[in-house]
Amino acid sequence: MLPFERISNKPPRPGWLPALVLGAAFAGLVAPAWAGKYQVYSCRTPTGGVAPADGWTGTQTGAGAVALNSCLQGGSLLAALERHPGRAVDEANATWEFAPPAGDRLIAATLWRAGDALGGSTSGATDLLLLGGAESPFEECDPFSGCSRVGEQNAPLSSENEVVVHAAHLGGNLYATATCQGIEGPCAETGADANGYAAAIYLYAADLVLEQQAGPSVSGVGGELASASTVDDSAPISFAASDPLSGIFQVVFSIDGQVVDTTIPSENGGRCRPYGETGEGVWAFLFVQPCPRSLSVQVALDTTKISNGTHHLAVSVLDAAGNPAPVLERQITVHNTGIGPPNGTNATAQAALSVRWSTSPKKTRLLVPFGRPAKVEGLLTTAAGVPIAGATIDVSAQPAATGGKAAAMPGARTNSSGRFTVVVPGGVSSRTLRFGYRSHLAEEGPAVTSALTLAVKAGIVLHISPDVTSVRRDIHFSGHLRGGPVPSEGKQLVLEARSPGGPWIEFKDVRTGRRGRFHAKYRFKFPGPARYQFRVVSEPESDYPYAEGSSNLVKVFER
Repeated sequence: MLPFERISNKPPRPGWLPALVLGAAFAGLVAPAWAGKYQVYSCRTPTGGVAPADGWTGTQTGAGAVALNSCLQGGSLLAALERHPGRAVDEANATWEFAPPAGDRLIAATLWRAGDALGGSTSGATDLLLLGGAESPFEECDPFSGCSRVGEQNAPLSSENEVVVHAAHLGGNLYATATCQGIEGPCAETGADANGYAAAIYLYAADLVLEQQAGPSVSGVGGELASASTVDDSAPISFAASDPLSGIFQVVFSIDGQVVDTTIPSENGGRCRPYGETGEGVWAFLFVQPCPRSLSVQVALDTTKISNGTHHLAVSVLDAAGNPAPVLERQITVHNTGIGPPNGTNATAQAALSVRWSTSPKKTRLLVPFGRPAKVEGLLTTAAGVPIAGATIDVSAQPAATGGKAAAMPGARTNSSGRFTVVVPGGVSSRTLRFGYRSHLAEEGPAVTSALTLAVKAGIVLHISPDVTSVRRDIHFSGHLRGGPVPSEGKQLVLEARSPGGPWIEFKDVRTGRRGRFHAKYRFKFPGPARYQFRVVSEPESDYPYAEGSSNLVKVFER
């Protein structure tokens, strides 16, 4: 067995983000030659979520060789040999290999793997599992050396499966291989696992750190932020940016040496959306080339986050590896009218506000029985998807009745992830709920809004007396509407009856009083015995703010 390292606790992630050194220029700016770093999660994320295996290539040669990728189904990269008695040495190989993009260098890697080599061995040949890097293996498992299994297949991200690649095996490619090797003779292959594999290695996840030497370049800087002596509200800036490897990731605005805003100008179809920051300025992605390599950038600085007066402005652009390039450095004067403090961390007028019903997230209209509460889940972010935390969300409700006026409801406050909840209590009428966000607390009217519709079924209580009767005798109906307001002339209701399991038949209209109460009677004309079921139905009307609803069901026996 060759040396390798296996640990149960991950070491601190390597990486650093150089301080931004900004030069005063408007065109042809190129980043200094330092090395930035970024992280790539392959096949699975640290929390066990699915991820692509970007940068990995599978090869299979010879009869029974298998290279399968089931990462997006929550599986693994599999390199295996099916049982094939009489197979000659070096006749079949299955391999998964990771190659860093040209110009990048692999500087750290942690793998999670498991495997079996159950085919056996002879005096001159053996099935073999290999992990390797920089053209030499760092882990071997073969029956000839007494190894038939590595790791634990039932716990993909367990410490038993974790292998930290030693620095001596970094810098080039990584590979996982199943093969038959030896001096002479066929491989034994007398055994196999439950899937028929004589040798199989499963690569469940790879945590890779790539180093990028070259940085981004900038040209064609323009816009109000680059030229106006005095700025207010949202001040735009435009420029062209390119990066040869990981791509253009983020624009950074600094005022008087402090970062006041960051934005991702293009998420590149989601590839440039970071999975998270691993520490010391190193960002993690799911793709080896995550962000656009060239981009026409048009972004803006929300100057309402900055106090009025003269300030030193610096704008820079970062690639995904954290390599910076200066875009702009100058003195600006900010002059905004009083609109109050920013509404939340990362407050911006270009916010994205989304709301949904927790029980029906794909529907904007929710139908509920009278008396049942309804829960709304919301998310507030910048246009680039950065959460706006600690922000106040305005909430109002407009009843569905004709002439209904909107009224404020208790607002909500976003958490650190930009999420919030609003619970509409049971017992309210149908209504339209509107949610609004103001980037500054003293603004008049929300800059961003979203709406949902709540439809509430009419609630009705029905009583019948007596519940046992006979021909030419009356039964008496009484009850009330549970919700209001009730029209001044009352609400028309419909009495319905049926035999158990039969269709409902309308037999009488009744109108409530202005307080929603009703009374009626009915005389049986035909002799029994028979059993009946009764209910009261409220049909939709413009002056009663409820959807169609029905009462409780009451049973009556006619002798």
